[in-house]
Amino acid sequence: MNTKSVWRQILQSEAARIAIIAILTALTGELKVMPFAEETFRFALGGIVFFLLILIYPPISMLRTGFITAVTVVLFRVMEEIWIGAMLVDSLLMHVPVFLFYFLFAVGWHFVDLEKYKSLPLQLGALAFLFEVMGNTSEHALRNWWMHDSLLNTKEWGILLGVALLRSFFTVGLYSSVALSKEKQRVEEMLGVGSELYAEALYLQKSMNHIEQITASSHDLYRKLRKEGQRELSTQALQIAQEIHEVKKDSQRILAGLSKWTSRQEVTTFYISDLLELVVSANEKYSELIGRECSIETSINTDFQTDQHIPLLAVLNNLTSNAVEAMEQQGRVMISVDSNKEWIYFRVQDTGKGIPVDHEDVIFEPGYTTKFNEQGVAATGIGLSHVATIIQALQGTIRVNRLEEGLVFEVKIPVLTIKRETVV
Repeated sequence: MNTKSVWRQILQSEAARIAIIAILTALTGELKVMPFAEETFRFALGGIVFFLLILIYPPISMLRTGFITAVTVVLFRVMEEIWIGAMLVDSLLMHVPVFLFYFLFAVGWHFVDLEKYKSLPLQLGALAFLFEVMGNTSEHALRNWWMHDSLLNTKEWGILLGVALLRSFFTVGLYSSVALSKEKQRVEEMLGVGSELYAEALYLQKSMNHIEQITASSHDLYRKLRKEGQRELSTQALQIAQEIHEVKKDSQRILAGLSKWTSRQEVTTFYISDLLELVVSANEKYSELIGRECSIETSINTDFQTDQHIPLLAVLNNLTSNAVEAMEQQGRVMISVDSNKEWIYFRVQDTGKGIPVDHEDVIFEPGYTTKFNEQGVAATGIGLSHVATIIQALQGTIRVNRLEEGLVFEVKIPVLTIKRETVV
């Protein structure tokens, strides 16, 4: 096991997670506001950080995390004050009560089960407010009992409640923005993989049709040879037919798995504009990866919801990535969308090197490619044939036109094929 893997395991361990939460909470706890006259009760950033960290990196044991964090915060504050000359007893009386805030806050989440409320921001914020008020009240009550200070007046209670409300919902909002960002990234990755698998599933289906034809031909050959008395050759033809049939059954199992995966959609609809954003984002990163300076522009004159986002994403991603690859060093890709009552039109235009005139008739054939690696080995050449198959499945058409600089692919699909009717 290499050093990087060892460090990753250490950082992902429960002990490391608790240590990180405790240390960061203690450090950020020094960023504080003291709203009350006696300047012993503080509202610190540590409470926000503690809540945010247990949301993003939930510990296995909430009670253990709360206890260790509370002890760490107390020790940090006491040691800090002793360092600057304070008496140990006075420092303990002032800062030990803060233990109650963090520990009771963790106890509250332990009993209600934090994970249940992560997707319910209003309930999450309300519970955080309740636990913070409980923790702050207990902290102040213990400090008041030890130091014989007066109880909080109405104004001070208002400040305590207001700050607790603000901190709780501010933290929930911050967490929600982080969670949404991660969810968006996950959906983009899922759609990218799904579009590739969808294309492969269609190609596999096409191959299975060929396998079926070959199986039938092999079996016909077997019967003819047997009828002619060619026993040895007829037996061999039958074996070939049986082996091809086994290949077909294996392909069927693979296709069933792919179809099940691509049909399992957590996001069932997308707007056309959303798809374009995904295509642009993915291919801008791709252009950087392969060392091209490529600007990708979009123009959309129509927008609606579609439940065919997987096949459309497969088409647009493939055409756009091909356009990016067609650039010598730098260039421009323009993606436009337009429609009328019957048809929606997608155009992907580039300023790349284009293709020879005599290649236009074969560009969508399996095996056609203009791409070679550094060793001179050709690419598989199935990308555009995938695209043509997908568009055909959507009852559409595709054509390519050569320009003075680059190519333009024009896709035409019936609106009714891809438009999702909105239920009122």
